[in-house]
Amino acid sequence: MRLTLKRPPAHALYACVLGAFLLVNAVGFPLSEFIRRLGPPPLGERVTYSSLVVDRDGKLLRPFTTSDGYWRLPLSARDVDPRYLAMLLAYEDKRFYEHRGVDPYAMLRAMGQALWHGHIVSGGSTLTMQVARLLEPRPARTFSDKLAEMIRAVQIERRLSKAQILDLYLALAPAGGNVEGIRAASLAYFGKEPKHLSTAESALLVALPQSPETRRPDRFPEAAKAARNRVVARLAAAHIINSDQAEAAEAEAAPGGRQTFPMLAAQLAEKLAKPLADGRVVKTTLLRSLQSQLEDLAREKATAIGGGVSAAIIVVKNDTGEVIAHVGGVGFLDSRGGMLDLANAIRSPGSTLKPFIYGLAFEDGIVHTETLVDDRAVRYGAYAPQNFDDSFHGTVTVRTALQQSLNVPALQVLDAVGPDRLVARLKNAGVDLVLPSGTAPGLAVGLGGAGTRLTDLATLYAALARGGEPLRLSWQPPGATPDMPHLRRLMEPQAAWMVSDVLLGSPAPLNAMSGRIAFKTGTSYGYRDAWSVGYDGANTIAVWVGRPDGAAVPGLVGRIAAAPILFDAFQRVSATRAKLPPPPEGVIFARTSELPANLQRFRPNGLPQVADAGPGNPPLAIAFPPDGAKIDLDGAGEDAMLVLKALGGVPPFTWLVDGVPVVTKDQRRESYWDQPGHGFSRLSVIDATGATATAMVRIQ
Repeated sequence: MRLTLKRPPAHALYACVLGAFLLVNAVGFPLSEFIRRLGPPPLGERVTYSSLVVDRDGKLLRPFTTSDGYWRLPLSARDVDPRYLAMLLAYEDKRFYEHRGVDPYAMLRAMGQALWHGHIVSGGSTLTMQVARLLEPRPARTFSDKLAEMIRAVQIERRLSKAQILDLYLALAPAGGNVEGIRAASLAYFGKEPKHLSTAESALLVALPQSPETRRPDRFPEAAKAARNRVVARLAAAHIINSDQAEAAEAEAAPGGRQTFPMLAAQLAEKLAKPLADGRVVKTTLLRSLQSQLEDLAREKATAIGGGVSAAIIVVKNDTGEVIAHVGGVGFLDSRGGMLDLANAIRSPGSTLKPFIYGLAFEDGIVHTETLVDDRAVRYGAYAPQNFDDSFHGTVTVRTALQQSLNVPALQVLDAVGPDRLVARLKNAGVDLVLPSGTAPGLAVGLGGAGTRLTDLATLYAALARGGEPLRLSWQPPGATPDMPHLRRLMEPQAAWMVSDVLLGSPAPLNAMSGRIAFKTGTSYGYRDAWSVGYDGANTIAVWVGRPDGAAVPGLVGRIAAAPILFDAFQRVSATRAKLPPPPEGVIFARTSELPANLQRFRPNGLPQVADAGPGNPPLAIAFPPDGAKIDLDGAGEDAMLVLKALGGVPPFTWLVDGVPVVTKDQRRESYWDQPGHGFSRLSVIDATGATATAMVRIQ
């Protein structure tokens, strides 16, 4: 007859381990040598944590995985729901604040229960022993491993406070997969910080570290729920929670998946944290609540516009230059374009530089807000500028010309001020326009013929709000970035105030109230970029809308696409507007007839040639869509419409698609092609003289 001996459960041998510990001392076994070979105890100094990007108040914007691919977020007990801490200690280590690393009562109890019941009823490891195991994993689980774990626990207790030990447990407790620590687990499974947890959530976080892979809620929700309910039942029996709390917790559904970790200010966070080593906490000047609201706003508006557009928003405090919201785009993980920081993308600014043209003219005494200026057809050599609406308004005041964003008056004033001087003044204020390679500044700069960034426009308009005094934008608190050269004044206070006074009267978008913010819109050539930038006495907000790839979007206009976002953003920043400062000394208030004679009407030197309808006009050309363009009309449905725009030539115009007329004898330079079909098409336009122009486009 063969006798078969059953191997006792590992946890039933805790008392034997303790006995072995006493035995080696009794028989003189060189325990000191065993301890020496263990070396210095690990105290968490080699643990790598996730880098965090936080807002101005320390609230989490975006965490990053460690270099070894783990979500491991540092956490202090003071930032955890007290209910969870009470449940954790009651369940795992009720004498945590009394023992010195090893709890002999708990180990003897565990051994006795295991021998009596024939299986493990409760563990004997203290939280300190668990921390030792997390800091120095010993997968073999032999007698010597258990002895080493106990020794490490005693060593850790001698060097660290109870608070430090508890913080290590909270940061390292495994929670399944690449999630470690209570904060990471709370974000992954509940989508929130562990500051406020329900009884059921607290119980699940207590249960997870005991068997993290088999209790993962994202893979085994039923097992997670069963483990959680066992914790609830035991704590209810111990009167840690009452019966009502236990009943509600057991009835609560377990999470069935993993939440996405916070991704606020994702593009900015990527730029700030990626170059740094693990464990860095990068503090920014952003406001988390405002950032979240504006990201939702940008996503909502971009989705409504359709056509694959994105949106970027910058909010700046005028008094400090601190950026309190930075929306670099929408859908960070949705597409490759979502990862681009579109607030720093170089784009054509459209008409958004016109206020600075007039500001320099005010400063030079060339014009006043009530000076009359002609808006009529003119030509500068071969260049014949047009207004956006393809019409001219005759004689208007400078105030009206800027508020209506008329092109011809702006170019006449820019010709007098000097494009090179405008570019130099903007550079002195911290904005370096990007000009085509090898070209000098020309009049086209005033209508968007240079590249700039949304952050640049925010800098310039914040300077207007500050009376012409620029500040560098800052995304981090003082001292976090190196000092930069001092900026020079953008314009004199009187000129800046006059510009602001005019922009306060700009026509507001539909359903918005005029006169509350000074703002300007802009649309780049070919409907690629829509802009709106505005300010009040406290904040400056800049908005861009367009496709990340720079493709044209028919009908994308600053006043329609970007201005409503600007006004909605101001409403979210503050329900009450901070008024702009009063006019500085030296501002002239007068009607046109009361101005000095030289300011009543603007007469540019070297009056540009008046354009006529004769053969001297520029040749007929298709301004939009340009030859070779790819036009994305997805999402437009049956209401799809493509803008057709002609330059030069003599009206009326006839438009043809693949030889078939779609618009005939249109006096306007802008027409529309209803319901264009997908694929390649050849567009042609014929003017009154028989001149033609063609462009090949692709509709997709």
